[in-house]
Amino acid sequence: MADTLALFTSIGLSEQKAKETLKNEALSSALKESIIQAHRVRGASGVDKAMGTLLYSMASRLKDPKRVGFLSDCIVQSKICTELQLAAALEFVKSHPQDPINQKEFEDTCGVGVFITPEQIEEAVESVIKKHKEKLLVERFHFNMGLLMGEARSALKWADGKVIKNEVDLQVLHLLGPKTEADLEKKAKPQKAKVAENDVKAKKEEGAVNAEVKTGELKSLMEQLRGESLKFHKTGENYKTEGYVVTPKTMDLLKTHLEITGGQIRTRFPPEPNGILHIGHAKAINFNFGYAKANNGICFLRYDDTNPEKEEEKYFTAIREMVEWLGYEPHAVTHASDNFQELYDLAVDLIRRGHAYICHQKGEELKGHNAPASPWRDRPTEESLVLFERMKKGLFSEGEATLRMKIVMEDGKMDPVAYRIKYTAHHRTGDKWCIYPTYDYTHCLCDSIENITHSLCTKEFQARRSSYFWLCNALDVYCPVQWEYGRLNLTYTVVSKRKIIKLVETGVVSNWDDPRLFTLTALRRRGFPPEAINNFCARVGVTVAQTTTEPHLLESCVRDVLNEQAPRVMAVLEPLKVTITNLAENAKSDVRVPDFPANEARGSHTVPFTRMIFIEQSDFREVMEKGYKRLTPDQPVGLRHAGYVISVQKIIKDAQGKVVELEVNCCSSDTAEKPKAFIHWVSQPLVCEVRLYERLFLHKYPEDPSEVPNGFLTDINPLSLHTISSALVDTSVKGAKVLDKFQFERVGYFSLDPDSTADKLVFNRTVTLKEDPGKI
Repeated sequence: MADTLALFTSIGLSEQKAKETLKNEALSSALKESIIQAHRVRGASGVDKAMGTLLYSMASRLKDPKRVGFLSDCIVQSKICTELQLAAALEFVKSHPQDPINQKEFEDTCGVGVFITPEQIEEAVESVIKKHKEKLLVERFHFNMGLLMGEARSALKWADGKVIKNEVDLQVLHLLGPKTEADLEKKAKPQKAKVAENDVKAKKEEGAVNAEVKTGELKSLMEQLRGESLKFHKTGENYKTEGYVVTPKTMDLLKTHLEITGGQIRTRFPPEPNGILHIGHAKAINFNFGYAKANNGICFLRYDDTNPEKEEEKYFTAIREMVEWLGYEPHAVTHASDNFQELYDLAVDLIRRGHAYICHQKGEELKGHNAPASPWRDRPTEESLVLFERMKKGLFSEGEATLRMKIVMEDGKMDPVAYRIKYTAHHRTGDKWCIYPTYDYTHCLCDSIENITHSLCTKEFQARRSSYFWLCNALDVYCPVQWEYGRLNLTYTVVSKRKIIKLVETGVVSNWDDPRLFTLTALRRRGFPPEAINNFCARVGVTVAQTTTEPHLLESCVRDVLNEQAPRVMAVLEPLKVTITNLAENAKSDVRVPDFPANEARGSHTVPFTRMIFIEQSDFREVMEKGYKRLTPDQPVGLRHAGYVISVQKIIKDAQGKVVELEVNCCSSDTAEKPKAFIHWVSQPLVCEVRLYERLFLHKYPEDPSEVPNGFLTDINPLSLHTISSALVDTSVKGAKVLDKFQFERVGYFSLDPDSTADKLVFNRTVTLKEDPGKI
């Protein structure tokens, strides 16, 4: 340790920096090797501080340790003399991972042997200053000198930046002379134009009239994905990705891959068809399909159907429906089972190469680095081949034999299972197979077969990245790149298949599409528009970090979309009968109601107005309270769209003293004093059922034992569903189709439920009109 510390300080590192370097095993190893190599060439006293700085910079930035010796030689032989040259050298070796390196190409790319004379620098700077002379003379030292530097450096790629700066300073001083007092004053910032107070007020009022929800500028998902793509490798340049394993066959395989794909980006969305997609999958769908779409690529919908015990046709159908509902069309729908024969053939090859064996140990995996190896790990190759064939023929019972791969994964799982026996008919292949491949074996090979360029997955699969690369390389097949991103989690919900099944089986929810769940089928049934879900995914972003988000952020995206899409109708959830005594018994007129009051050109519908109407019970109070603006015995109220103001004449109660009817007078709103409020109403309405939903769970994290010690099933909100069986809605909705969406004025956004019949419509409340502050 002391020797290494002395070695590091010998090249100019401070003792503290040297000690910090020792803590980083990879950096320490690379730096030590580079210094020893330098001493070998120049001797211990021949490495000065400038050279030492370059060696340290190279060791800390180099991703491929096998290039340490090569780059160290270039530095100590003074071929690489500047940070600029070093940056070019690092990029070159990253782009040329295979031996041998073309020395001439390398030296040309890195400016080796290029010497820039002081005369060349002087001429280049003189040319740049001449170009900007007029503006320089006007702005003097307030001119952007960085522009002069940038243009001069572009003309002289390998020149020393400090020398260029000195020359720029010298020539500018010669042109302008010394700085004056005016030059020393700070340049005044341009003032923003002041907006008149009346203009601000007018804009606010205009916004209120249009009832628009202003959410500020929000990058679209496509824009975000284009931003993310800058971090990703270009097609065919998989080897530039940190951690990617390069083999002698890599470049040839990538060449063939490019010939097949034509350089097109290819992604895939690979769900298991044993459950319904949830809100987290929406992010995965948007990322996989969106990334391909943003870059003119293609995306496959690939079912990972390797576990026939849990797969059902309804899941295949529902998954594709949800992908298409979110607005994406798969380039092709594929199945892991499409490749069962090829996967089997590759497994045979893996055994032949000595990378897999037949194991008779019970259990799917061997845990931990210190776990004892399987006693069958060194079983002869020919014996494993014979036993694998017997597995295929059904000559073992379930659990009696598995095919294991000889690799220890990053999470400590030793020798993961590649094939296991399952005597269950497959929905596509029937009884043809009784052995089925696992995810660890299948996933990367299906990606390879489909020539996927970017295998996008959530962070929990990061521990499988090394085995992903290992298996493709062990078989000498094209190896895609696995990229991980943070999964999307929501509070106040559970999304695990097992837990949703529990909720269904115990009768807490009706099914996978119960509108209180956050499965995509449930959100669709509740009335969430697909655009809102996509916008929510864009707002959350595609960061690497895990995100846990509040449901109200999703609901906000829903309001933004429905505000523009959902036509307005009038509905009364808790009706109070109102008789207008100064209208004739048979009086009836048609009232025009705009579908979108902020833009009446978008259409309207008519509703009847008769002597008997219904209003919300909450819109009347027998006793006036401070701040209450609706109907009371002493306070009239306007009727929306009708052009009338009503005043209470008589209150009728039942035997229990409950108000059951009001008798009122009406007058035209043109002649009456302007009321404090206008309320909604219905007349000759349809009776309908309305379902009001609240959060299914009481606590933010129902799966957290510290919040809910007795398990998520004990955390159910008893008020999560409130059904109103006799709500009233205006007749304009009579022809509505299932999942049609409306804004019930002053009440909320609602969607027509599939339970609706010709005799009775059923509406689900999608979201309230405004965010409930108590939910934040």
